[in-house]
Amino acid sequence: MSQRNALYYVFSVVRILLYPFALIYGFVVWLRNRLYDTGFFSSIEFSVPVISVGNLSVGGTGKTPHVEYLIRLLQYQYKVATMSRGYKRRTQGFLLADEQANALRIGDEPMQYHMKFPDAVVSVAEERITGIPTLLQKRDDVDVVLLDDAYQHRSVKAGINMLITDYAKPFYEDYILPYGRLREGRKAYKRADVIIVSKCPADLTAAGAEDIRKKIVVQPHQQVFFSSIAYDEPYRFLTGERADLRGKNVVLVCCIANPAPLVSYLESRAASVHVLAYPDHHYFLSKDMEEIHEAVKQWDAPDKVIVTTEKDATRLHLMRDKLDGLGAPVLVLPIRVQILFGEEDTLNTYILRYVEHSVLQHRSFGSVS
Repeated sequence: MSQRNALYYVFSVVRILLYPFALIYGFVVWLRNRLYDTGFFSSIEFSVPVISVGNLSVGGTGKTPHVEYLIRLLQYQYKVATMSRGYKRRTQGFLLADEQANALRIGDEPMQYHMKFPDAVVSVAEERITGIPTLLQKRDDVDVVLLDDAYQHRSVKAGINMLITDYAKPFYEDYILPYGRLREGRKAYKRADVIIVSKCPADLTAAGAEDIRKKIVVQPHQQVFFSSIAYDEPYRFLTGERADLRGKNVVLVCCIANPAPLVSYLESRAASVHVLAYPDHHYFLSKDMEEIHEAVKQWDAPDKVIVTTEKDATRLHLMRDKLDGLGAPVLVLPIRVQILFGEEDTLNTYILRYVEHSVLQHRSFGSVS
């Protein structure tokens, strides 16, 4: 038996052994959802419009760029606030991002929002049900709240539930934890108002999209959209100056769940790519900086640059005093989502109509009280 076949065999056996635990976990999650569905557990609806962005699986579906999409859409008409759990932050409770904010205090994704959208109100709270009232008490100018990774937070009744599912790992082909990667059963997709199939190939055909719609079994109240990842022009980490990857030899430093699409993009633009991959949401240590420095130093190639993602840049920012000693300039590569098949206006109109209607109601209520 080859080593590859042996590993596959071991993985299969371990996965089978996990199946009973998946049944137990699945029953607990089903019971919780059933108690919400029957009204035994209540969901609170707030007067301000609330949009929840989340998924059924653990990590890697592309929630962050879709939250950024919403911020860009709404920020010129409304005061937008984001609320995240603040995954892997070193603090607890409710916090508003301010001039002292960093990834350790508020988490890397909220820090990314804070750095990219200085006019947005960025907040973190483990419990959204208490976090939203605290947010509105501290910032009464907020018009709309975007809940990041809150699909399972049913104590809050969002006006729009947006479910993100990965094109390569759709929820309808997955299984509940720990047998698979789903946080709750597949049927939970029915709570979504909008389903976005993310990370699609840019050349996805209409027939391919229709096949996915059939596999999802779209409900009458749901709208389905397809998005792909687009990379913007890289910029220098410390100065923000625009940069060019052509002819460069890239040391990619990343801590993301699936770096393959990013590597493929860089290989199509740069002369060559050397990858230093770390676990998702990894906080860089001094030894990591030394490893990056050694990779740059030992690579016998001209015109070397270090490239990282925006999310990873929020954690590299904690080690900014060591960036000059890495031996090559550090570039940040931004990403954004593109809605396919010319349906961007349809999605935008749906969101804007909900927000406009809810904001008018909220302001009317405020003027009466």
